[in-house]
Amino acid sequence: MADLLIFDCDGVLVDSEVISASVLAQMLTQHGARIDEETVYRRFLGRSMGVIREVLLAEFGLTVSEELIQAMRIEMHRRFHAELKPIAGVAEALGSLPHKRCVASSSRPDRLQLTLGLTGLLPLFHPHIFSATMVANGKPAPDLFLLAARKMNVSPRSCIVIEDSPAGVEAAKRAGMRVFGFTGGAHAAHCDLALALAALDPDAIFDDMLRLPELVSEVVGAS
Repeated sequence: MADLLIFDCDGVLVDSEVISASVLAQMLTQHGARIDEETVYRRFLGRSMGVIREVLLAEFGLTVSEELIQAMRIEMHRRFHAELKPIAGVAEALGSLPHKRCVASSSRPDRLQLTLGLTGLLPLFHPHIFSATMVANGKPAPDLFLLAARKMNVSPRSCIVIEDSPAGVEAAKRAGMRVFGFTGGAHAAHCDLALALAALDPDAIFDDMLRLPELVSEVVGAS
């Protein structure tokens, strides 16, 4: 059974990770941390800002102020308005999938509303949009995916998660859900994403969103 499809947002629905990594690396470097985009992808992809702040303090000795976070959000939003696009083929794929669906993302609710709105995808998910701000522990903890399943009245074992980050794949597996790793975002080539996801043994890895209906059918047929 596949009663619910749970989509990550950044890098799965909207092609935002290259923009986010660029802004994060640039602004952290300006504030004393020697962090390049490769490090951002490797350490922070798919993680909430709360987790990122903890890592920055523990591993880089950098305390991230609320003022810096707000400045980063303003710059990201500016670039989203100028550059953000949906993942190619995602609207068509969603139109071919009759299953219940929702978004479960490490991003804040206001950012989710913005990015999904700018790309025309918001009506395809509203109001079933869940943020890591709604749970105690962000990815790779399973909390967010379990919340989404509970709110959508679906058993975790009847969910398929579509994720682009190692943290997200790990979270889905810890939640007892099947998970597809998506490597079609613009950031995939910058961080050996397919290799990193393969190491976690997801149920499928794909780089063309138009293949998603076929993959869902294969998994449902085999279960």
